[in-house]
Formats: sequence, structure tokens, C-alpha cells
Amino acid sequence: MLHLLHIENIAVIEEADIAFSSGFNALTGETGAGKSIVIDAMGAVLGQRTSRDLIRTGAAKAFVSAAFTDVDPALPALAENGITPEGGELLLQREIFADGKNVCRANGRPITVAQLRQVGGSLLNIHGQHDGQLLLDEERHGDYLDSFGRLGGELERYQVCYCAMEELRRKIRSLQMDEAERERRVDTLQHQITEIEGAQLKEGEEEELLARRNILRNSEKFLSAVQSALYCLSGDDDSAGAVALLREAENALGGIRNLDERFAQLSDRLSSLCSEAYDVAETVRDLSDSYDFSPAELDAIETRTDLIYRLKKKYGATVADVLAYLERCQTELDTIAYAADTTARLEKELEKAKSKTMKAAGELSKARKAAAKELEARIQEELRQLDMPKVRFAISFDVQEPGEKGTDVVRFLMSANVGEALKPIHRIASGGELARIMLALKNVLAENESIATMVFDEVDTGVSGRAAQKVAEKLAQVSRHKQVLCVTHLPQLAAMADTHFSVEKGERDGRTYTSVVSLDRAQRREELSRLTGGSHITRAMLESAEELIAAAERYKAGMAR
Repeated sequence: MLHLLHIENIAVIEEADIAFSSGFNALTGETGAGKSIVIDAMGAVLGQRTSRDLIRTGAAKAFVSAAFTDVDPALPALAENGITPEGGELLLQREIFADGKNVCRANGRPITVAQLRQVGGSLLNIHGQHDGQLLLDEERHGDYLDSFGRLGGELERYQVCYCAMEELRRKIRSLQMDEAERERRVDTLQHQITEIEGAQLKEGEEEELLARRNILRNSEKFLSAVQSALYCLSGDDDSAGAVALLREAENALGGIRNLDERFAQLSDRLSSLCSEAYDVAETVRDLSDSYDFSPAELDAIETRTDLIYRLKKKYGATVADVLAYLERCQTELDTIAYAADTTARLEKELEKAKSKTMKAAGELSKARKAAAKELEARIQEELRQLDMPKVRFAISFDVQEPGEKGTDVVRFLMSANVGEALKPIHRIASGGELARIMLALKNVLAENESIATMVFDEVDTGVSGRAAQKVAEKLAQVSRHKQVLCVTHLPQLAAMADTHFSVEKGERDGRTYTSVVSLDRAQRREELSRLTGGSHITRAMLESAEELIAAAERYKAGMAR
């Protein structure tokens, strides 16, 4: 459960610590006092999307931390993100900077906002005052039913079959073209194949051509350099080159090498130099003889490289890409040539895929209808407890073509009055009825979830009188097995709380400040009186508030028995 929520620089809240208890926690306050800001802070530390506008004016950053206790270490979201509660305790933190940067941590370990959202979503659920409007979206009704029935496995098995069927349909559509289009495509492919094959491209060829072209374009410079080097090394008829001079030096010292060790060493070194110079001279000579600088060769290379350039411009960035494109063209041409045979084969496969898909859809539909009967009964019982005993709730099924979520069109129906026919919820439900139906649905779905804390943000909108009392009793029942945090304007709900907080707004030094105060019994009486009668509190109001608290305590004591 959520034990402590710490808030810094969130909107008008400079700093606040809210120590929640187990059971039913209520937050009340004047309109605009900042109750929604507390919910926004909870959402922030759970990884929900936030805006830098949430940061208090003048502050460099906002900070929220949430301390949870009795956390189940086996929660999948924790294991998936490598997070281990210490003694069942988990601390989530989030810093929001003015430049949009976020720093998130779990027990001091840095995590991403996405990880924070995944972990936070497994610990706490926030149900907002607009959730009732989601019931008006019939596309969500099937999702609610699947969630209640835990039909994820059946849905996944169906979707595997459906995706395989759709992939076969896609392949068949790609093969189906009219005769004129087929001929145009064949002509295009044959032209491209002929053009590429005619070039007889080879991988690595372009690099070799460019290197040779570079030499041919610099042929005069090459010849001059090679001939100069060869003259220096080998000389000519009139002068000796380096090789001959080194040989003469070696011979000169060779005659006295026995007279002194130093002459012997110098003679050996000259012998090595002479051999190396000779090898270099021969290599230069071979290099000179190996190149034929024909203008015709340069023209041929220029033509070839230009052809390769044009093919690359049309079919790929490299020769390898052009050859890969050629292979794809050949494959497509073969496919078109044998399209009739391929289509026939795929049609047979499609029939089998359709059969598997419809079988999986049938199994999914059967499971949904079984879950629907149970959900109808559960919602009906919840509505009875919420002072809606005459409201009928039902789930209808229509059949559609197979889609991503099956062949079922699921709709929630209701009849608000005795004798009235069942109709879609969006056509007849009032705001108060929507709020209570959504509360009933949330309570039923929550029983299948491992989430320990449920937050209700003014879900009592449009509810009053006897219905408000029933909503309060329902939340009290839920709080026996889950922690409940409720933002409310109704005295009936606030009186039922085990712990009551007041969100109060004030001014200091020209700035607005919001604080969250835990109320004792006397303060609760005053707050309930304010909720009932406004700012002018009378003795009768205080006595009525005391009676409201006492009645709530009697109800909760009766639940305990």
C-alpha cells in the first residue's frame, strides 16, 4: 500500500508529506484548494505523462516520492525491471526539471520513465472523475470483458491465427493484378534485368577501375618519377647510378677488411645496402615496364566507370546494391511468371488459415459469453449495493467479420427503469448512473488484479443523497481488502473514511500555498459541516456531522462482524 507521499514544488504545493493509512483515506477541501494537484503528483511518481508547467513558479525542479509497504516481490513488473523490495518496502522517486529532463529512481536505483510507469501501474490505480465517460465508448466494452474474464490467452491465440490469415491475404493481393498491369511490370523487370546483366558487374570492380584511372590520369607524372628514380639507382652509359657506386665502395673496403674489424663491419653494411639498392632498382624497372599508358585504355575505363555510375544512380548506392536489386527483379519476375500457381497454393493455405481463425474466434467468443454471464451477475449485485436495484445491466453480442480482436461486437446495455427495454448505455445513462456503473465495474475488475491501492478522484460526480451513502458504503467495503484513497466533495464519503485529510489553500508573502492536514475527530466534524452547509457552520451542523461519523463507524463495525 501507499504509506507516504512526499511532494515538493508541484504547482501551489511547496512541500507536503501525506502519511496514508490502510483502509479508507479521504481527501476533501474547497474547490481550487489543490486536491487535483495531489492526484497529479501521484500520477507523476507513477510515471504518467507530465508537463513542465507542473513545476511551482520560481522553482528549478519538482520532486515527488512515494513510499510503498507490504509490496509483493513476485510482482511481474518488479522482476522484469530487476527491482527488489527491501523488506517489502519500495521507494519510487521522480524529479522533473524545467528543461524537460526527468530523473526517476526505484529504491535509489535509476530507472526510465517507462519503467517507472510499468512498476507504478502494478502498485496503484487512479480512477478519475471522467472514467465514467469511457463507458460511452463501445469499443472499450470488449476490453473490459476480456479483462474481467482473464481472456488474454484466448485472445492471443486468436490473434496469431488472424495475423497469419491476413498475411496470406496480403500476399495474394500482391499477386493479383490485371493483365495490362502485369505486362507493364514484366516489361519493366525484363528491361532492368537486361540492363544490369548486360553490364556484367563484379563486386570490387569499381574500386580497381578507379585506382587504375587515377594512375592513367597521372601517367606523365608517374613516368617522370619512375625514370628519375631508375636513373638515380642504375645510371646510364655516361654515369654510374647508386647501385654501381655502392658496389665500388664495398669493393674498396673489401680489400682492407682483414686489417681492422671496423673495416669488416663497414664492408658488410655496404654489401647489404648494395643488395637492397639493387632490389629496389629492379622493382622500379619492372614497375616502369608493367604499365602501358594507352589513351584508349583510359577512355575505356572512363566509359566503364560512367556506366557503373548510371546503374548505381538507378538501382543502388553500390555495385553490391545493384546486384541485390537484380536478384530481387529476377525473383519478382519468376513470381509473376508463376503467379497463377502461387496464387492457387496460397488460396488453399488461406482456406486452412480461415478455418483455424474462425475456430479460434469461436473459442474466444464462447469464453467471452461465459465471462459475460458472470460479469452481468456481478455488476447487477454491485449496482444493487449502490442503490440501483431496479437497473438492469446486460451484455449483448453481435457478429462481425474477423478483426484484430475477434468476431464479437460487445456492447454494455442497461435499463434504468422498470418496464423499459435494454438499450446501449450511451443512450440512456445519466452522469450519476455512469459514475456508479463505472465504480461497480472497477470494483469487479479490481478483484482480479494484484494492485493494492485504488485512488478515486471525484468519482462521485453527479451522485447525491441516498446514492451517495451507498457509494460511501461500497468504497468502505472495497477498503477492507484494498487501500482506498478518495478525493470527494460528499460528506457521506468523507465520514466513512478511516483517515481524513483536508487540502487547504492560503497565502504567505504574496504567494499561494497549499497544505495537506490530517484531521482529528473535532476537525472532521467541522470539515463535514463545511461540506454540508458551506462556511457558516452552526451547532446543528456539527451535531449532524457527528451523527454522520457515528453512523459510518457503526456501519464499518457491522462489516467487521
